[in-house]
Amino acid sequence: CYVNSCDPKCVLFYPCHQEYTIDITFYQTWYDERLRFNGSFESFVLNGNLVSLLWIPDTFFRNSKRTQEHSITMPNQMVRIHKDGKVLYTIRMTIDAGCSLHMLKFPMDSHSCPLSFSSFSYPENEIIYKWENFKLEINESNSWKLFQFDFIGVSNTTETITTVAGDYIVMTLFFNVSRRFGFVAFQNYVPSSVTTMISWISFWIKKDCAPARTSLGITSVLTMTTLGTFSRKNFPRVSYITALDFYIAICFIFCFCALMEFAVLNFLTYNRTASRGSPKLPFVCDIEDPEEEEESEEEESEEEEGPSCPYCCTVPTCEGSTWQQGRLFIHVYRLDNYSRVIFPVTFFFFNVLYWLVCLNL
Repeated sequence: CYVNSCDPKCVLFYPCHQEYTIDITFYQTWYDERLRFNGSFESFVLNGNLVSLLWIPDTFFRNSKRTQEHSITMPNQMVRIHKDGKVLYTIRMTIDAGCSLHMLKFPMDSHSCPLSFSSFSYPENEIIYKWENFKLEINESNSWKLFQFDFIGVSNTTETITTVAGDYIVMTLFFNVSRRFGFVAFQNYVPSSVTTMISWISFWIKKDCAPARTSLGITSVLTMTTLGTFSRKNFPRVSYITALDFYIAICFIFCFCALMEFAVLNFLTYNRTASRGSPKLPFVCDIEDPEEEEESEEEESEEEEGPSCPYCCTVPTCEGSTWQQGRLFIHVYRLDNYSRVIFPVTFFFFNVLYWLVCLNL
């Protein structure tokens, strides 16, 4: 039995279900000596219900989940019989086939989705499948409907598998596709990165403006949570972490750390501010000037002394103190200044490392 080709008319991939749908015209050729004839014409055609009167190879698609034979307006199958007994069988069908997707590199992933077929009941010693002048013609403008993928080629293999019923020849077509990155980038990577950078705005807002900084931090965290849920809901559901999941998780950590930075700063400075007993005056929350804030804090803290922990300075100025000599410490009142540099630089190096690994893995 010679398989001439599988002519695909339309391919639709459903990565969420790890399957794809393909509309094909399937051609098979074989020789049947019983059908030889003498006549003035070279061949004749049988279609419709007459096809069922002939012997036809019991070819089935091994990895298909659902198969539909088209029957409008007549059954879409045809047999052409030649004088020498050569038979050409053609049928049009739509197949839902399984495709195991390896989503570790999603959305920079590529896949080879198989379409395997063999005889259902005839082993290798009774029926042999061979490719005959295999050729797949592709009309990208009309035939291929891959909205999230780029078609990069097709390949085929032939192998023999052993079962309890005998050895069977299995022929497989591989549709090689690569995911289009632009759609996922604008839907996930760009919003995640922008949300992360927006969360850093709190470092330039005065620490006295707790409502503003808290609202910004919580909003950023909730936004990242929503983006993570959206990516899992609308893209392939797998049990392991994909490249996109990892990126969104890191962005979530950055937003959460930005919120925690203010919580730590507020906690370490709250007791000192409260104990001073300064009168409550109305204030305006705005973008702070680091130099002006540091000068004012130094003036207010001339009478403050001593740290509350051995590794941090909780007063606006530590100059002239002896406790920190020869010791590494963190100036709590400069925590925002540290964050303005540490967060962007760390996020930049994370992106460099992430894209180098993902694009070259």
